[in-house]
Amino acid sequence: MKYASKVLRLWKKSHRVSHINGTVQQVHRLIHNSNNDLQNKHNCTAAFIDISQAFDKVWHIGLLLKLKLALPHPEYTLLRSYLTQRKFQVRHQEEYTQLYPIHAGVPQGSILGPILYTIFTADLPVTEQTITATYADDTAILASHEDPVVATTKLQTHLHRPEHWLHQWRMCANQSKSTQVTFTMRRVYLNGRPIPQQDTVKCLDLHLDRRLTWRTHIHAKGKELDLSFKRMCWIIGRRSELSLENKLLLYKTILNPIWTHGIPLWGTASHSNIEILQRFQNKVLRKITNAPWYSRVNKNPSA
Repeated sequence: MKYASKVLRLWKKSHRVSHINGTVQQVHRLIHNSNNDLQNKHNCTAAFIDISQAFDKVWHIGLLLKLKLALPHPEYTLLRSYLTQRKFQVRHQEEYTQLYPIHAGVPQGSILGPILYTIFTADLPVTEQTITATYADDTAILASHEDPVVATTKLQTHLHRPEHWLHQWRMCANQSKSTQVTFTMRRVYLNGRPIPQQDTVKCLDLHLDRRLTWRTHIHAKGKELDLSFKRMCWIIGRRSELSLENKLLLYKTILNPIWTHGIPLWGTASHSNIEILQRFQNKVLRKITNAPWYSRVNKNPSA
């Protein structure tokens, strides 16, 4: 797939657009730009666009056209055979429907799926006045200026361009899941409808608030941890006969990744916010070891 990689490298020449390999790195890019605006006392407004059924709505004819223009003929014919003449059927209990041809979508769960989707959306319109950051089907558009009205105008001007692109390539933006996070009360519109304004937005499993305090993210992870621990309490709780070693292994394998995701970013949150997760860990460790509720938990950085 060296030719597909070449296409992506050519598209990335604009420093305003970026596809990054990891979700944490992508969110770091967004936070870095937002923090710079806060430090420079600029107004930053962002729109997070969600594409409806993104991988299922990739138009085969449009994708094949872009592949034909970008790749040599042998590689194009190979990918064409991979996409075309696919069929599906629906099963209900013991009954099956007849076979129907698939005219859209890239196979999910495959290695080629994300690559083909990235190539299909590589020509998404951009402007020099905004920053566009995309990761799979998640797209964030940022605009900043000293004047909040100008920042919002830049963002709105950019959003007019994807409207035509989405219609041309038979894609659709999910209005209900698209979100605007901004420092001004002026609204922006997509497809003639206002994008809902919120104080927080969930981007790549990280909750970003307007002041980047990470309070919302930590509270959300705390609730998720509580729910997950309740489901596992029967096997790692006080009454479980599982060995302490195996209990800790389950905790590190299942629960630990929930709150450590993105820690290089939210690890700078205030002590009072981080203490929320620390209290959860203390509670879990006491139950895993069957220690009394008043037992002191020593914080060992090397553990």
